Amino acid sequence: MSIEIEEGTGNVYADLGLPDAEEMLLKAQLASRIGTLLREKGWSQQHAAEVLGIPQPKLSMLLRGRFRGISEAKMLECLSRLGRDVQIVIGPERQGHGQVHVV
Repeated sequence: MSIEIEEGTGNVYADLGLPDAEEMLLKAQLASRIGTLLREKGWSQQHAAEVLGIPQPKLSMLLRGRFRGISEAKMLECLSRLGRDVQIVIGPERQGHGQVHVV
């Protein structure tokens, strides 16, 4: 019995064939960073939601990976409210489609 192994692309959403895979990966990376910062601060979700300016149930969903109703702009604003600088850097031209990364 042999097991077939397929190498992933690095984007699980693309591997699953979702149409908005790049957007979902970016949101997942931003949500992960927000969650890490909140854990480091030791804040309750209620306090964090007040600071971030979003309802606590929406924050809870974001932290559980259910972020379809939250824009990338709102997530960037959340990072800013957590005391982080957010920089958007446009790199040199590439052949084909460029990429978006959270560093």
